[in-house]
Amino acid sequence: MISQGGARPPTAPVVAAGLIGGYAAARHAGRSDLATVVFTGAGAWCTRSWLRASGRRVTAILLGTYLVTFWASHPLARKIGAWPSVLAMAAVAAGTTAVLADDHRQRGTLSSALRASPAEKLL
Repeated sequence: MISQGGARPPTAPVVAAGLIGGYAAARHAGRSDLATVVFTGAGAWCTRSWLRASGRRVTAILLGTYLVTFWASHPLARKIGAWPSVLAMAAVAAGTTAVLADDHRQRGTLSSALRASPAEKLL
């Protein structure tokens, strides 16, 4: 997606695509190496975008969320099934991303507060 006028493309769909696409690649192509490429590629692209636009603190939160939801989908799959687990975790990760990095209305409040250092918050 090409951005125009300085607008950043949203990263929440890429987060969801990384989780869902990684699982689909592993399940239907039967190739865990392809799944790793999909998952890692989406994560790397998003991490770069978050770092540029939202700073280290928000990036750390979002990357942690991406990795934890990937991990959590595995034990959850034993309880509710593979596809429901992957879709639920993709929704959690994408929703968190939408609020912290992609939602322009929140960018001025929550995301800024997370980027600010403790000393800046006192001012």
